[in-house]
Amino acid sequence: MNRYPLWKYIVIAVALLIGALYTTPNFFGEAPAVQVSSQKVTVKVDEALLARVEALLKGAGITPEAAYLDTVGLNTTIRVRLADTDTQLKAKDLLESALNPDKQDPAYVVALNLVSRSPRWMASLHALPMFLGLDLRGGVYFLMQVNTKDAVDKRLEALVGDARTLLREKEVRHAGITRNGQQIEIRFRDADTRARAESILSDLLRELTFREEAAGGDLLLVGTMTPAATQTVAENALKQNITTLHNRVNELGVSEPVIQQQGADRIVVQLPGVQDTARAKDIIGRTATLEARLVDISPEAQAAVLGNAPVPFGSERFTVGRGAPVILKKDIIFSGQQLQGAQATFDENQRPAVAIELNEAAGRIMRKVTRENLKKPMAVVLFEKGRGEVLTVATIQSEFGSRFQITGLESPQMANDLALLLRAGALAAPMDIIEERTIGPSLGAENIRAGFDSTKYGFIAISAFMISYYMVMGLISVLSLSVNLLLLVALLSMLQATLTLPGIAAIALTLGMAIDSNVLINERIREELRKGKPPNQAIAEGYDKAFATILDSNITTLIAGIFLFMLGSGPIRGFAVVHVLGILTSIFSAVFVSRGFVAIAYGHRRRLAAISIGQVWKPQGAKG
Repeated sequence: MNRYPLWKYIVIAVALLIGALYTTPNFFGEAPAVQVSSQKVTVKVDEALLARVEALLKGAGITPEAAYLDTVGLNTTIRVRLADTDTQLKAKDLLESALNPDKQDPAYVVALNLVSRSPRWMASLHALPMFLGLDLRGGVYFLMQVNTKDAVDKRLEALVGDARTLLREKEVRHAGITRNGQQIEIRFRDADTRARAESILSDLLRELTFREEAAGGDLLLVGTMTPAATQTVAENALKQNITTLHNRVNELGVSEPVIQQQGADRIVVQLPGVQDTARAKDIIGRTATLEARLVDISPEAQAAVLGNAPVPFGSERFTVGRGAPVILKKDIIFSGQQLQGAQATFDENQRPAVAIELNEAAGRIMRKVTRENLKKPMAVVLFEKGRGEVLTVATIQSEFGSRFQITGLESPQMANDLALLLRAGALAAPMDIIEERTIGPSLGAENIRAGFDSTKYGFIAISAFMISYYMVMGLISVLSLSVNLLLLVALLSMLQATLTLPGIAAIALTLGMAIDSNVLINERIREELRKGKPPNQAIAEGYDKAFATILDSNITTLIAGIFLFMLGSGPIRGFAVVHVLGILTSIFSAVFVSRGFVAIAYGHRRRLAAISIGQVWKPQGAKG
């Protein structure tokens, strides 16, 4: 009756094996390391750079414990794990001087860091330790308010220009186009012209809805952005700012930055391990701009490229990425502030391209420049910290205005990267820091000690009570509780969750809720024994009758945890994640795993005389 089928034992064994594998990395501790990341969005960190780093270290007689690429989100870094801090400092100085020969224009960030000591074969299975949040590791926290209204205003200004251009191209005469708040007003002298304009603009400017009004002797056509278009502009601005921030904090050498949206118009930036608030603010608030310029193809410029002559007057020398030099004219065709959008796409021959959209003013200049410079090259330059770097050089194939494509790209990935760079060169909407906190590393260490001590002492107290009150069945409950804790930590590690102080509190709460299920099972078994049932039957019926109650109570708590996650933010969501996962592991360990342990302890006996479950109090006069 209490024997378990083989497949259930196999499930328990596999769960224990996976749990042990993914929990173990959290016990290896951290080792000193050097992190190499890109300083510029145009410089990539790849296998070739990893091989170069390894060769540099080998040439200096430094043998790292491990060196590998680590990709988190859009950012790829190189982590070099070393034996001690002295070697760490030596390796940092070596890589800094070798990878950044020009100190005024560094291409890479070489930063000191800490990484897990877990073996590489574990890391290859994605068995990694949990990240520690700011309250456990220390660092800087910013809550930033994004002015999405400014992004919508910019889009409205662009639509005013687009409307003016379209009506001019279609030869529709109007008496003026103005922007009044969140509306675009176009004046006409007669109703027929207004009707024709409405038909044209409604077809081509789908972001606007139009209605007819009258103002004095003029007829008005009033355009308003649709709610869907307004929301799209605000969401795109928020996403672009997040992408830009990811590129910027990479310079700080932060190993696990948290940059995520909070609500409709806020961004949370958490930089674990960073203590210099001023530097973090400088990086986050840094401005980057884009410019388009014509390539100087004069003989003097070509001689300057070869290094045989000075750069001609009115031109400047740049490099394409970190490679070949190119001479560009100083005249700016358009800048990043005039860029309305950049999306990866395909041209008419199904080759990778990037679709660019400029505002109306830049579109007029672009039309004039391209008409006068057909078959000549044009470059897009990204400026950061006053230094420019050429992203791409393309040949002008035909006249175009505010909408055009950059073609000649080698792959769809290159098109995606270029579109990302064009969008992420500058913030799409201004941001204000409305909250900031700095947590010292000593306070983080104290939080870790206090959190784990509370969990440890709570576990010891629960174990002492269960074993003293329920004897062997109490010991089995403690074992299942240990499995529950093992599986919970393994799940958090597999998901690469960030453990915070509220998360530790949720783990402690999970232990209490999990043992409650075991108490319920043990009391059900005692109840069946009081009725005079044989021990084997009492165990079976105790588990069966307790399961429905355990499931009901945990489902209601699970629903509360899900709503905490959906509606909460920050520490509340961290608590909710651990809480929900803990409920799932509690049900599995309290019912499935503990039943297996009971089957191992008592299932092999055909005639079970008694079970060790503490004192079974029977009603007065009942037979024992």
